[in-house]
Amino acid sequence: MSAITEDSFVLVYRDRRRRWLVRPRDTPKLHTHLGILDVSALVGKEFGVVATTTMGDELTILRPTIEDLVMKLARKTQVIYPKDLGLMAVKLGVHAGSKVIETGTGSGATTALMAYLVQPTGMVYTYDLNPEFQEVAKKNIERLGLSEFVTFRIGDSRQGFQEKGMDAGILDVGDPWEVVRSMRVSLKPSAPMAAVTPTTNQAEKLVAKMREEGFVNVETMEILLRNLEARVGMTRPSNIMVGHTAYLTFGRSTFIES
Repeated sequence: MSAITEDSFVLVYRDRRRRWLVRPRDTPKLHTHLGILDVSALVGKEFGVVATTTMGDELTILRPTIEDLVMKLARKTQVIYPKDLGLMAVKLGVHAGSKVIETGTGSGATTALMAYLVQPTGMVYTYDLNPEFQEVAKKNIERLGLSEFVTFRIGDSRQGFQEKGMDAGILDVGDPWEVVRSMRVSLKPSAPMAAVTPTTNQAEKLVAKMREEGFVNVETMEILLRNLEARVGMTRPSNIMVGHTAYLTFGRSTFIES
């Protein structure tokens, strides 16, 4: 077990809706409607302890998961939800040492998850046209301690990627069909690709272009997530669910004749 340090991220947990991600160095005192928590006093203690606020409310101090870290990132753009990110990670087969090409850095949420998975020997190469977005993403990635596993590039991915022989690819741009050719050239033969689109019209155009460019095992899906309110003798579905967030399209690249 490792004790909490001044630089440790800690998840201060009250319930599913009330949770805070802080570091003792940045937030020595956490002010909440439940009272003030002395975060600096957590240094040296183990994760899992219960801490009391000035109003006597008890909060559990948890070690944050990558989901907690990603969902608390600063945002300039909409991020992909964990329910979608999880399937993407599995379908792409990203692991330690993987080389991942991504276009559409945005706020860096997907970038962060991929960097977390490829460490300590892999690399994520992420492209965006907007320097402002990438500056936010760079700060997010740096804050998570993942900078050495990410290479940021400003450029138009429709014109191609610098990298070749990539193990997996991610498309998260408004016109993904325009980047399919670049992605296929960058990927190893048989490598998987994932694309995110908010509308069915975009998914249709994307799938048609992927098949035209020789991608196989092309499939599009949507994940709907509904929690259960689990109580003894009173379990029922939650009234609120995470419905449509994105359509996910996957495919596998094929060999390109030289």
